[in-house]
Order: sequence, then C-alpha cells, then structure tokens
Amino acid sequence: MSKHEQLATYLQNNRSKVSGVVDFDPGTDRLLQFDFTSNNTRLSGEDIADTLKFSAWVSQELRQSGCRYGIGGYMEHRTLYARSKLFDTGGAEPRRLHLGTDIWADASTPVYAPLAGHVHSFQDNNSFGDYGPTIILEHHLDGLLLYTLYGHLNRASLQDLSIGQVITQGQQLAQFGNITENGNWPPHLHFQLMFDMEGLAGDYPGVAPYSQTEHWRQNIADPNLILQFTAATII
Repeated sequence: MSKHEQLATYLQNNRSKVSGVVDFDPGTDRLLQFDFTSNNTRLSGEDIADTLKFSAWVSQELRQSGCRYGIGGYMEHRTLYARSKLFDTGGAEPRRLHLGTDIWADASTPVYAPLAGHVHSFQDNNSFGDYGPTIILEHHLDGLLLYTLYGHLNRASLQDLSIGQVITQGQQLAQFGNITENGNWPPHLHFQLMFDMEGLAGDYPGVAPYSQTEHWRQNIADPNLILQFTAATII
C-alpha cells in the first residue's frame, strides 16, 4: 500500500480524529472556486503584480459570490507566479506548479490544527511572493508520518511557539496574515501535506516546475483528504 493509500485509509477510518482547518459550515457556507491558470482572462498580469489590486480583486469576487472562502490550487499550473522572481529557477523552466491548496478569506481568519501532533518547525519566510510566517506540524498516524504546512500567516502566529510543542486536534494554531506580513499576497492560507520534509525546516517548496508534476506527487498528498470539501459546497 502506498503512503497516499495509507493516508486515505487512516483518515477514512478515523474521521473523529480529524477537524476542520478553518471555520467552515457545509450546511451554510459555500466555497468559490478560483482558477489562476492561463484560463483566467479576467485578471491581468498587471493586476496580479500589484498586491493591492490583486487583493481587491479576490475580495470583490468573494463578496459578489456571497462566499466567505475561496478554494483552489492543488497541482494547478499557475501563471500568476510570474509576479515574483522567487519562482524563477535560472533555467529554462520557471516554477509554476502549485503543490498545496489555497483557502482565500479575510486577514485574521482563524486556522486550526486538523490533527493532533507537534510543532516540527516554523519561520518567517519574509520575501516578496514567499510564504511569510509559516508553521509546519508533524503527525504520527498509526505508523504513517505526515507533515502539514500552513503558509501566509500573520506574525503573531509565530509568537510563543517552540519546536516539539504539542498541538491538539482542533486547537487554534494561527491566523491568516494581511498583505504587509504574508509574503505580499491577498489574504489566504496555503495548506500542504508532505510525507517527507527532506531535511528542511520552517519551509518546503509550495511551487515547482510543471514538468516535475509526477515527481512531486510522490511526496505531496491531496489536502482535500483532510479538508473534505465536496463538489456540493463549491461554486
């Protein structure tokens, strides 16, 4: 059984041990599906490059749809990373493949730990287009090692944290950061699952070259295994 299958089986058999990452009520809330591939012709490159304009566009889309949250991005081939030199590789192919799921909402939106675990690492990845404040948790799930990454947080989320600190299921872990502290992005959470941190701490790639999709799928699981967002809740 692959690690992906092990994770899916564990989560299916232990739903009581899994909580939401944000305050989402499937009975009343809906998720707006964002598309940041080249198919999105309503958002110009100039708007994406300007964080204030980009943030205003996201906020307007959410408001007009009547949704508290937007969703999207897992293994999405995004054109928007041209906004930052961070995603250039110096080679022929820049990084454009998004490895996690983004949840878009207002700054200060609470973030919760979906699984019990402990703090693996944290740091402020403070450059334009990066994660900003980032927390990575480590979870032991009946012999399966899993890491969850939370990026684009506010700086207050890193206060009073310590490596190895025990985190309980459902505990409020952090809050969404604003554009001045979250890596210069519209407020959102980058949520990502990894089986192996590959020796890294406080950071792990969230964007990779598109040609390496299958390579990254080996270590990056679908966040919706935890999020459990269904088609019925997405517009």
